[in-house]
Amino acid sequence: MELSDYREKIDSIDKELVKLFAERMDTAAEIARYKKEHGMKVLDSTRERAKLNDIASMVPEELSEYAISLYSLIFELSRSSQNRIIGASTPLTEEIARAVKDTPPLFPQRAAVACQGVEGAYSQMACDRLFKRANVLYFSTFEAVFSAIEKGLCQYGVIPVENSTAGSVNAVYDLMMKHDFKIVRSVRLKVDHNLLVNHGTKLEDIKEIYSHEQAISQCSEFLATLKGVKIIPCENTAAAAKKVAESGRGDVAALSSRACIELYGLDCLKYSVQNMGNNYTRFICISKQLEIYPGADRTSLMMVLPHKPGSLYMVLSRFYAQGINLNKLESRPLPERNFEFMFYFDIETPVYSPEFMQLMGELSSGCERFAYLGSYSETI
Repeated sequence: MELSDYREKIDSIDKELVKLFAERMDTAAEIARYKKEHGMKVLDSTRERAKLNDIASMVPEELSEYAISLYSLIFELSRSSQNRIIGASTPLTEEIARAVKDTPPLFPQRAAVACQGVEGAYSQMACDRLFKRANVLYFSTFEAVFSAIEKGLCQYGVIPVENSTAGSVNAVYDLMMKHDFKIVRSVRLKVDHNLLVNHGTKLEDIKEIYSHEQAISQCSEFLATLKGVKIIPCENTAAAAKKVAESGRGDVAALSSRACIELYGLDCLKYSVQNMGNNYTRFICISKQLEIYPGADRTSLMMVLPHKPGSLYMVLSRFYAQGINLNKLESRPLPERNFEFMFYFDIETPVYSPEFMQLMGELSSGCERFAYLGSYSETI
C-alpha cells in the first residue's frame, strides 16, 4: 500500500470516530437531563473508574495507557457538557456573581495601601500607577504586607510576583499558601536599576554594593564586570539606597531606582545596568474582600492536586475543553510534604463568560485544596 492509501483508511476511520463521538455526547446530554430531573450529581467516580478498567482490558496491553488517556479526556468533555446542561451553582460561583454585581464600577482612587520597603521602592511606584492618592504604609517584609491586609490595617497591599528577567518572586508564592487574600488588580512596571553612590564616589572606589536579591539577579552581567566587589542582598532596592546615603561612605553603592537619586541625595554612576532593557516587574494589588471590577479578564487560582499520575493533566484538560488560555503555571513545594507541590494558575478569560462560571463550578472537584484568588484586569 502507498502512503495515500493509509491516509485514506485513516480518514475513513476518523469519520466513524467523529460520528460515534457526537452520538456519545448526545447520550451524555440525555444522562445530564435525567440527573437534573432526579437531583443527581454529574460525577460518578465509581462508574468512571470501572469504565476505565473495562476500556483498558478491551485493547492490546501496549495500547492500554493510550486508551485510558483518551477516555479520561472524553470523560472530562462529557462531564463539562453535562455541567453546562444541569447549570448547578456552587458557593464559589454564587460568591463571584455577588462580587460582580456589588463591586463599584470604578477602582478606588484613595486608599490605605501596604507596601514592602521604604519611600522610593518599586512597590510604591506600582502603587502610584494604581491609585491617584494612596496613603502608603511601609512594612519591612512581604509577610507583614499580607498580615496588614488580613488584620484590616490597610485596605490594599501591593506585592511583586514576577520579573521578565529574573522570573517569579518565590518568597511571595510561598506566602500565598499561608494567607487569606484576594487579588483585585495587577500592574506591569518597567524597572530600571541604577548604580547610586554618595557624592564624590568613583566606580573604582566601590567595595560593596547593596540591593534586593531580584535586582542583583537582574543586573548579574554588569556586576560580573566589577572585580573584587562584595554584593550584599538586602530587603529592598530603596532600602539599599537609604542605607548607602545614611552610611556616608565613599566605598559603597546601591542598585536602585532613579527616584532614589533625589529622594536620598545620591549620585548616579551608571544608569540602567540591568541585563535586559525590556525589564518589567508584575505587581498584584491584594485585598481582604473579594472585589471584581468591570473589565476583569484574568483570574488567579491555587490548587493542591492528588499525588498521582494525570492529576495536573486532568486540570489542564478542563481549560482546554472550555477554550480558556493559561497565562501562567507556577509550582511551589509544599513544606510539609516531600516532592509534592502547590500549583498556581493565571487564566485569561472574561469573568462574565459562561465558560468561566462553569469552570469555577467544576475545578474544585478532584483537588485536595482549591483557592480562588480573584478576577481582575492588568494595567500596562
